[in-house]
Amino acid sequence: MEKEPLLMLPGPVPVPERVRMAMVRQAINHRGAEFGAVYADCVRILKETFGTKNELFVISGSGTAAMEAAVANFGSGLTIACLENGKFGERMFKIAQRYGTARVVRSEWGTPLDLAALEHELAEGAGMVTLVHNETSAGIKNPAEKIGRLAKKYDALFVMDGITSIGGDEVHADAWGADIVVVGSQKCLAAPAGLSAISVSERAWERLSERRPYYLDLAAYRKSASAKVMETPYTPAVPLFLALREACLLIEEEGLATRIARHRKMSQAVRNAVSAWGLALFPKLDGDHAYSNTVTATRLPEGVEDSAFRGAIKKMGIEIAGGQDHLKGKIFRIGTMGATGAPEILGTLSAIEHALAKQGVRLAGNGVRAAAEVLG
Repeated sequence: MEKEPLLMLPGPVPVPERVRMAMVRQAINHRGAEFGAVYADCVRILKETFGTKNELFVISGSGTAAMEAAVANFGSGLTIACLENGKFGERMFKIAQRYGTARVVRSEWGTPLDLAALEHELAEGAGMVTLVHNETSAGIKNPAEKIGRLAKKYDALFVMDGITSIGGDEVHADAWGADIVVVGSQKCLAAPAGLSAISVSERAWERLSERRPYYLDLAAYRKSASAKVMETPYTPAVPLFLALREACLLIEEEGLATRIARHRKMSQAVRNAVSAWGLALFPKLDGDHAYSNTVTATRLPEGVEDSAFRGAIKKMGIEIAGGQDHLKGKIFRIGTMGATGAPEILGTLSAIEHALAKQGVRLAGNGVRAAAEVLG
């Protein structure tokens, strides 16, 4: 019997049946009251997951669309200091290069950000700071609150990519001073890919760029959302909105604090397994940085061939991620996002133990048992 693969990736993640079924219906009028109520539910619940009271909009486009909207609407003509210690910090820098004078503050992937270098850029006049809160390419969580304080000190706008932390880890956009924050639908929210959301502070609105993109013009989104019946300015991906609303309702029903605790327990279980195996986690931390609570990046043991290793796991119906760019063949990544729990974690770890054994790796201990002690 053909079975659905288990996606233990840093997105996309398994989509609950209730979320999938929300899309299986006749089309509705996206200028009508029914769609307006769907949109309003999404915004209401997403504001809680963002930790914000600011205006929030849902965009028919992936997380990268929201990243571009953030920079394009508020960074045009500015000097933009882009923090980078992984693939998605690099992406934000590439976007910033299109709209302003981008200055990268680069660290090796998976290592702490250079906050002294950031402060230098701010002192030199940078008007915007960009940060990836949870850098899934390297499994490291960056100190958003500390960066928010630096941005405020120099009166710079703070753009935060929360694509892989919102809905799965602590995010307090307003308390951290994050002016513009983005999320993607297919990560911790456990909805289908193709939507993103963005929140905007009053301080950011005061600095709205005069030259803005057409489709991603947030002033247009603001105007449409303020109508008597909430709308998007252009035709939305209605089935995806229906799915996102259901995914948001599941978050509300579980309780955000409970959901965050579940994500933290899952990631701790994986880290304990890695430790029991005698393998090394990839990130290098200091007192400001932490391991990601939604993806675990682990160094591949010497002599293990990545495609054969992950291929063996895939044959068992489970997909995990490898490294990106220069980390290909050097690390593997296990996503712990969305609606997963103990069965998925323990099955994945068992498959990894088997795949490593097939390549002759002698593990120091039983990772599945170590994880079960956390999850039990």
